Formats: sequence, structure tokens, C-alpha cells
Amino acid sequence: MEQYFEEKPLSKENIMAHDININNNKYIFYTSGGVFSKKGLDFGTRNLLLCLPIDKMKGSVLDLGCGYGPIGIYLLKNTGSKLTMSDINERALELTAKNLKVNKVEATLLKSDGLNSLKEKYNYIVTNPPIRIGYKKLLLMMKETSQYLEKSGELWFVIKKKQGAERLIKDLGSEYNIEVANKVKGYYIAVGTLKWYR
Repeated sequence: MEQYFEEKPLSKENIMAHDININNNKYIFYTSGGVFSKKGLDFGTRNLLLCLPIDKMKGSVLDLGCGYGPIGIYLLKNTGSKLTMSDINERALELTAKNLKVNKVEATLLKSDGLNSLKEKYNYIVTNPPIRIGYKKLLLMMKETSQYLEKSGELWFVIKKKQGAERLIKDLGSEYNIEVANKVKGYYIAVGTLKWYR
């Protein structure tokens, strides 16, 4: 079965427009088959966005595994941050470019298999991570984010309890001090700060 982290989705492209309200602001998001959450903004991402400390978010931000772009676009509309939005899925990146334009914001788009194409450090990394790549790959990717954070940087992520939230939070303890910012209907929204700086 085709997954949303395929580089070149083979499924039929069926672009759909969604009017989405987040925190009393309206957004337009185009989605399609072959990308994550094609039916619109998913519950986990929405609650991650509502938890982000947008009043203090400044500097550079990485939207890791951006999909069609809701995280990065929300941050561009609500913070003064400089956004890099990365994904391996070429269709997702095309949709992100379209969504940036329709929502009248700008960001750097980066095709990247996980963290492989990154060359700088960020003040924040925000992600709804690709659970379906398997736990071993997921944990490695999440641990490696520590190499791309500034000294006082923060990693924000969301994961369901039944998808291994508690295990992931525990296993990230080698790299991060993790706090659970919120729990909503089985979803954990967590923030990690570096235990040490490379």
C-alpha cells in the first residue's frame, strides 16, 4: 500500500480545497491523495498547533515532514519566524507551495528524506512525525533532530498513546528533557529541550 512518505506518489492526484479554521483564523489548504491527511487538518496536528507557544516563537523554525503545509503556514501567520518546510514527498511539496501562495506567506521548501538534506540549526523543530515508517526509524530520526537545534531550541511533536507515545518520550530521554504539554483524547503533545549542546 502506498504511504504518504513515498518520494513520488503513484496514486491519482485529486486536489481538494478545504476551508479550515484554526484558533479563530481562516486558512485554505489544498490536499490530495498520496499525502498525509488528505481529508483536511487532522486532530493531532490541530491540537499540536493549539499548544505551540506562538507568542515566544522567533528565529528559524523547521516544519519537519510538512505534508501539505498546515504547521508551517500556521506559524508564518502567527509568528515572526523564518520557516523551512521539508518533506520527501514531491506531491506534498507541490501542495505546500500552492498553499503558501493562497495563504499569502513565504517559506523555504526543502526536499529531504528525514533530516538528510538539512545544513543548518533551528530555534524550533515542529513535527507530526511519520509513525508508519516504523518505530526504529522514527526513533532514530527524532533523536537526530537534536543535531539540528540551537542550544536553547525546542522540539515539538504529537503522537498517539496507542502509537507508542510513552515509549517514544522515554527513549528520547537520552537526547532530550521531555515534557508533556497536553494530552487530548489519546494524543500526547510534547516538547523537548536539549540535555546538552553539540
